[in-house]
Amino acid sequence: MALHVVFSHGQESGPWGTKIKMMSDLAISIGCKVKSIDYQGIEAVDHRVKKLIDACSTINDPICLVGSSMGGFVASAAAMDVRAVGLFVLAPAYFMKGFEYTPFEVANIPTEIVHGWHDDIVPVENSIRFAQQNQSKIHIVNGDHRLTGNIKDINIYLEIFLNQFILDS
Repeated sequence: MALHVVFSHGQESGPWGTKIKMMSDLAISIGCKVKSIDYQGIEAVDHRVKKLIDACSTINDPICLVGSSMGGFVASAAAMDVRAVGLFVLAPAYFMKGFEYTPFEVANIPTEIVHGWHDDIVPVENSIRFAQQNQSKIHIVNGDHRLTGNIKDINIYLEIFLNQFILDS
């Protein structure tokens, strides 16, 4: 079985934006299958979470969820329900007003967060708080919310993260 990497984009982006395209190319190059969920036109967080859970219900491979901003929150909220083996999130919208999902239980799985020091949309402190509360690994980079200038570093972190599941499978 191959590791299946499922991407969740942010609130105002699309399923195959620059970051997701580059991360998916990396995942494919190391032997993973990839899927990116299209949430365009879906504003409510709970509807996005349900769509992700439904999309993963047909995947029989081990699943690693990857999400950015609102997609990072959505991936985190769905991780237990889809039995994800790992969670890799970029500038996740943790502790943000309007981004509540019930029942949201944090999955006890390997989790890595990448966040930019200069994020003016989701405070970096939110990711630090989440990482501290859940013993997650965090990479704080010299970037903003979009993190597009940090994609090379992100792909290095992602490759190391994904390889732990490929080697274990």
